[in-house]
Order: sequence, then structure tokens, then C-alpha cells
Amino acid sequence: MATKKKNRLFMRTAILLVMVGAIAFTIYNGVIKEKNELLQVGDQAPDFALTDLNGDRHQLSDYKGQGVFVNFWGTWCKPCEKEFPLMDRQYQVYKDQGVQILAVNIAQSDYEVEQYAERKNLTFPIVIDKDKSVMQAYNIRPLPTTILVNPEGAIVKIITGEMSEEDIINYMELIKPS
Repeated sequence: MATKKKNRLFMRTAILLVMVGAIAFTIYNGVIKEKNELLQVGDQAPDFALTDLNGDRHQLSDYKGQGVFVNFWGTWCKPCEKEFPLMDRQYQVYKDQGVQILAVNIAQSDYEVEQYAERKNLTFPIVIDKDKSVMQAYNIRPLPTTILVNPEGAIVKIITGEMSEEDIINYMELIKPS
């Protein structure tokens, strides 16, 4: 009889622990999800400051009044490699019209990124998100992802995946100051 009581107590305790664990996980997951809410069109773009390959600091809020093409990428990303020459060509056209590009590399070494940028002859600013804090703030998943920020600092479009040159032109026109 005592063995049955012990077994019952053991089962009840195990079930209680599983339920407490499930409730704790649900609460924790809810808090984390709220903390990293997905950004949506119309939201203010979270401000950030990162340093480029020349040691210059770029803060998103410093570009207020201009459209900003924030492109998240990695050197290993094949679609990124295909769109970079197209982006650079359009950067030459639009930079004097108030449209800037900030290419945000995700946590690679300065050396890797510098070598890549030199090989590709890229002229737009390239910054490195060393601790992935900007990637997390923007909840970036696939690369490439581009966030279009209008002159008022609001997100007007979120693009995941590779863009054609026609897409890039249309997007730059979309965020070009009036």
C-alpha cells in the first residue's frame, strides 16, 4: 500500500513540475516575443549607430530628411552578391537626390568585409553589426533583407530576398525626398 502512495505522489509531483515548466515557458516566450515585436510598415525605424570600414560613425537618425536604403547582408550570401553591383550603380544615381544606402553586415570580421568590398568596388557605406544588436532590433531573419526608411524616419517597405535593378530603382524612387 505504501508503494502505491509513493508512486502516486511521484506521478503527481512529476505532472505538477511539467505543468509549472510549461506555464513558465509560455510566460517567458510571451515576454521575449513582446520585446522583439516584428517591425511593420509605418513604424518608426529603430535608431542605431554603427561604424563603417573607414572608421566613420553612421547613425540612422542623422539621415533624417533623406531616404535610407538599409540593407542587411553577409559576404557568404549569394543573392547579396548579385544585387550589390546593382545597388552601387543606383547609389551613384540617387545619392545626390537624397537617397542613402547603409549596408549592414551581420557580425563578420573587418578583414572579411573589407576584402569583399574592395573586390566588388563598392562605394556606399558599409557598417558591421558586430554584436547583432541592430539585426535583433529589426528582427532580421533571411539575408538579404532591405528596410526602406522614408525622410521622416518611418519604414515604408520591408523586402526579403534578392532585388532586381528595376526593383532597386523603384524602391529608391519610393523613398526619395520630394
